[in-house]
Amino acid sequence: MRHLVQGCEAIVAGAVKAGANFFAGYPISPATEMLILTAEHASKTPGFGFVQSEDEIAAANAIMGASLAGAKSFTATSGPGITLMQEAIGYGHMVEIPTVLVNVQRVGPATSMPTMPAQQDIIQTHYGSAGDYYPIVFYPNSVAECYKYAVAAFSAAEESLSPVILLADGFIGHLSEVVDLDDIDVKVTPRARAPLGTGKRFFTGLAHDEDNNSQTADADNYKDWLSKVKTRNAKVAANHIYYEYTENKASDTLLISFGIVSRVISPLAPKVGMFRPIRIFPVLSHELKECAKDYKNIVVIEANDGQYASLVERELHRDVISVPLQGGRINLALAKQGLSEKLGLEID
Repeated sequence: MRHLVQGCEAIVAGAVKAGANFFAGYPISPATEMLILTAEHASKTPGFGFVQSEDEIAAANAIMGASLAGAKSFTATSGPGITLMQEAIGYGHMVEIPTVLVNVQRVGPATSMPTMPAQQDIIQTHYGSAGDYYPIVFYPNSVAECYKYAVAAFSAAEESLSPVILLADGFIGHLSEVVDLDDIDVKVTPRARAPLGTGKRFFTGLAHDEDNNSQTADADNYKDWLSKVKTRNAKVAANHIYYEYTENKASDTLLISFGIVSRVISPLAPKVGMFRPIRIFPVLSHELKECAKDYKNIVVIEANDGQYASLVERELHRDVISVPLQGGRINLALAKQGLSEKLGLEID
């Protein structure tokens, strides 16, 4: 049945569809709706665990522990909260814990502008914790996609045995659209790993061998482990290649955007090519190169100061123009103004 659904509501519905049965979180705008919705769900669903933790650090560690114990777990937060969760995220990659973290972004740094939407955690999402690790990250731009890629995030977490992040922004999280979630085709990946206490299971954050013995001074052992994890995550990511590309052979300019910005600038499509990454990490290197090769100008429009633009420039090995939309002001007029200033491109 079609009915009005909010982005945050669709994410929770997707998590439930994926088999999630534990949530821990702390109230934070603009993600608090997910805390409320999961509390309501837990109150009428036997076997669904819910914890309103004392802070985001506790929430992140709670979902790691719940996953180790056999639950499909998740949390929801925003910029300052995901910052506090970074140590637990690194631990999750080291211990190979499948779980999902939802980050509904707002303007930062720190508390900054709590009710204003942004896309300011792109770099932090990939590089926020210590050491080498290989995160998988999705970023929907509609209510239907919030549901679809919430399920995909849980599947990727189970397949990669790692924390997976689902990004949104204040506008996408609070966006309401008429959808039939039951009519959206999704694939659910079941839990495969046995919980702690059954079989060989480690949970140390130290480097370890296959027999769960700590190996904190063995470089070869560490490299073997890292290679295994890197290869596995790359294979999983290859099964989740999500993007949208609109070719424009009459234009010499390709605009790259994601999340709410991709919707705001969609009226520009008749004048330029458009590329929208949905799998933000690992960066869609091959797809970007193929789509960008026929355009003179590559422009990234995003609600931050060029975070994704810097990554695209690295992947393409060519100059990329950044058009930042900052301070929570995300609108078509500002995007047009930025294009005019950077390219001299006047678009009616």
